[in-house]
Amino acid sequence: MTTEDTMPASDVLDGGGWVTDGGLETDLVFHHGIDLPEFASFPLLHDERGIGLLRSYYGEYSSIAAAAGVGLLVETPTWRANPDWATTLGLGPAELDRANRAAVALAHEVAGASPVERTRISGVVGPRGDGYVAARTEVDEAADYHAPQVSVFAAEGADLVHAMTMTGPAEAAGVVRAARAARIPVAISFTVETDGRLPDGRTLSEAIDTLESTDPADWYGVNCAHPSHLAAGLDGGSWQEKVSFLRPNASTLSHAELDAMEVLDDGDPALLTGATDAIRSQLPALRVVGGCCGTDSRHVAALWGVPAPR
Repeated sequence: MTTEDTMPASDVLDGGGWVTDGGLETDLVFHHGIDLPEFASFPLLHDERGIGLLRSYYGEYSSIAAAAGVGLLVETPTWRANPDWATTLGLGPAELDRANRAAVALAHEVAGASPVERTRISGVVGPRGDGYVAARTEVDEAADYHAPQVSVFAAEGADLVHAMTMTGPAEAAGVVRAARAARIPVAISFTVETDGRLPDGRTLSEAIDTLESTDPADWYGVNCAHPSHLAAGLDGGSWQEKVSFLRPNASTLSHAELDAMEVLDDGDPALLTGATDAIRSQLPALRVVGGCCGTDSRHVAALWGVPAPR
């Protein structure tokens, strides 16, 4: 698919629910013993061993989607694949560009090999800085910064862009502007602290309302927070009807506590499922469900009510 024949956003995630993956980086580090400097998974795309590992990882979620009888949203391993993090890793612009293109190619391969009838590909954009620290950026600056990655996703045939772990509306709005320029649908997922507020102190209502007034996304979501943290931010407002994505953490710990830990807190799948079920009725548009830090295919399978694939 090219930018000329991109399907309307209303058709991209139609037809019911969608499984997406879990906490890629924590799964690889703690369950597979893979060294991921700077918590970046995209360098794995530079060799066949890394690609094979990612292919196997995504296959687990394809199995979950098939068992649940829903769609599969393959989200690229590109959360850290932006210029600042690439520079920190010693990678240049050409290597970064190749990685983003290879990520979409891998997603196409995974989708093509899946037994699931409905598949879509999401190009993942992460924050320029730390996903736990409020970003200091202007909208236009953020748009210019994220535009190259977003443009690659559009050119390589992703169905949508998903910016995750957004800490405030300015950077999120910049991603939306970059997506509009590239003519690709866009989802924005904010992260929240234990009090249900973004790292910059705003409520989810304030953050989503800010975007809706200037640069509305096609979908909104929350990631990298336990459902109980999200519950603290639910106020019954109409903004809750716009939340379509949920990728929760397994742990109930705060971001600061998780940062300080040297071992994985993979939580309790039953507690995660119960906390998610408790808020589902308050999020009537929820359709894409996966996981974030500490989760793996066991947790995501539990969220969908099917046996774990491993």
